[in-house]
Amino acid sequence: MPTSALPKNRFERRRAETRQALVRAARQILAETGDTSASIQAIAERADVGFGSFYNHFESKTELFDAAVTDALEEFGQVIDACVEGIDDPAELVAAGFRLTARMADSHPELLRILRDRGLAHIHSERGLAPRALRDLEIGIASGRFSCGDATIALSALGGTLLSLVALRLDRPDLDGDEAASDLAEMVLRMLGLAADDAHEVTRRPLPDLAR
Repeated sequence: MPTSALPKNRFERRRAETRQALVRAARQILAETGDTSASIQAIAERADVGFGSFYNHFESKTELFDAAVTDALEEFGQVIDACVEGIDDPAELVAAGFRLTARMADSHPELLRILRDRGLAHIHSERGLAPRALRDLEIGIASGRFSCGDATIALSALGGTLLSLVALRLDRPDLDGDEAASDLAEMVLRMLGLAADDAHEVTRRPLPDLAR
């Protein structure tokens, strides 16, 4: 789960723990069934908190499930960040995002199921992988590494392609995920303006292991 500064006192810690338990329960529901019609009582029971605690943190189930998606997106971004630390080439960062995401079907299946089902509405979100990808695209364009003109438009193309990869990886567990992700990342880099040989080499560089 995404981490933040620890609350200063016991009351604040307990309050934060209760909120996180509710968010965790909502994430589990989204990943398992996607059914947001679950009752508040059922959510509270899954979170192992009192029914009345719900309204101390959220005004509605919609607010809770929105918070759960945001939480999942931010964890997704943090996982990728931890793996690509030290990589400076924007092309390699884009490729690594695709390739690591494919591997997360095994290491972080809950995150990928939420991303598959809820990600389209968050391609331009201020949380998760989107702002990181936009930053890398802007750096790539400014440096001349990418020849596309508009980073936001490029992000739309990358986001849609990444979501397709996620759906493919989850729906076809028999498929070679690494190979599919590398091939797709190579196509994306060529779309961004890299030469064929360059795109192929970048998408075959060694990847760090994903922490579970």
